[in-house]
Amino acid sequence: MQQEQKQQDRQEIIVLTRNADGTLRMFGPDWMEVHSHVHPITPLLLWVPIIALIFWHGATSYGLSKTMLTGLVLTGLFIWTLSEYVLHRWVFHFKPWNDTTRKISYLIHWVHHDSPNDKTRLVMPPIGGLVLAAILYGFFRVILGAVLVEPFFAAFLVGYLTYDYTHYAVHHFRPRTALGRWVKKHHMDHHFLEQESNWGVSSPVWDHVFGSNISAVRGRKGKSGRPDGAPHAQPVPLERKSTA
Repeated sequence: MQQEQKQQDRQEIIVLTRNADGTLRMFGPDWMEVHSHVHPITPLLLWVPIIALIFWHGATSYGLSKTMLTGLVLTGLFIWTLSEYVLHRWVFHFKPWNDTTRKISYLIHWVHHDSPNDKTRLVMPPIGGLVLAAILYGFFRVILGAVLVEPFFAAFLVGYLTYDYTHYAVHHFRPRTALGRWVKKHHMDHHFLEQESNWGVSSPVWDHVFGSNISAVRGRKGKSGRPDGAPHAQPVPLERKSTA
């Protein structure tokens, strides 16, 4: 009941309505609303050619050995798993501090928590993905240099695609393997049991490394007297203004 009330309060932040297909309408202008819906195949069509081009250029232009290329690819995949954890925990679930940041918080992620099975809002819109990728590419280029960054970043983007489609799968498919069921349960617990836990989606292992898996989080909350499952990380709703 408490969680349903918080969901209603969050939606009042930007006065959401429903589209004809039942999805939450995030924007008033139709041209903005249509770009907030993304077909699941879109990331694959957009990023596979970019990944192939970046990797081919990095692998053929600088004389890197197969050992070096393998190391860069494995490092890129590994760093993605940590980046996924960091982005979900501290960017998507950042604590808003005023009206504007509350709206931003809702638009970038909390709408997904209020409508978790919306098939067109489970993968990142291309514009947002390209902007974020450009920022991260620049960051990694400063650290690694022009010679090493391309194979690394190609693998990093493969990690991102793995996350996108793992996220889609856990919301819309019934896994047949023990691993798949574990990954799905891990994420469903984040949505429906304890929203301050289980930040990893394609790589739940980081939650065990940092002690943010649901068992550890609930254990700490029990010791501090807070009730289990309290959705404590949600944006604080705006004060309702009287129209009288």
